[in-house]
Amino acid sequence: MASDNKLKRSAGTIIVVSAPSGAGKTTLIERLRATMKALAFSVSYTTRRRRPGERNGREYYFVSPEVFRRMVRRGAFAEWAKVHTDLYGTPLRQLRAAQQTGRDILLDIDVQGYRRLKRRFPEAAGVFIVPPSFRELERRLKARRQDRLDSIRQRLEDARQEVAAWKEYDYLVINDDLERARAALQAIVIAIRHRPLALREQMQNIIKNFGG
Repeated sequence: MASDNKLKRSAGTIIVVSAPSGAGKTTLIERLRATMKALAFSVSYTTRRRRPGERNGREYYFVSPEVFRRMVRRGAFAEWAKVHTDLYGTPLRQLRAAQQTGRDILLDIDVQGYRRLKRRFPEAAGVFIVPPSFRELERRLKARRQDRLDSIRQRLEDARQEVAAWKEYDYLVINDDLERARAALQAIVIAIRHRPLALREQMQNIIKNFGG
């Protein structure tokens, strides 16, 4: 892993992770970041209420709908979308800063956000995480006790549409075992770092040595 972190690139890679609510995406991202320290993380803005234990600027930047809409008008977001009943947006400045310093950056956004981001950053890599079954997703949503029953029903209905978008992503992780899924996600990040696009600058120098 140490040698992988020393890869030098002219621009960092944008890595998007999406999943239906309750699929375990947040936990997987936390575990991935604990093992891959060089990986930056994009903190999104949201209008949803802060949950117990969350801190402003760590999980999200929590703002009012009025502030969010002003940011939209200023062009502050690389993408933004309404998810369930709240607004979420990816700050453009974080992506630009990571790209300019050659640091890979991880984004936790939903399917519609990924689609919008891909139109602006077609080189971004997408990873889709799914639970092993619809029934298991329902069990997880109820077990975490964070949402009302009507909200859970809405999230399950949204999940049916989100799962149908799995073919739009570059990689797929089935989260039937947390540690196995984390290892798969880490392997995917390493593979993304070795795409020809990511190592283009090094290859140009190598080709010169070959007289090309």
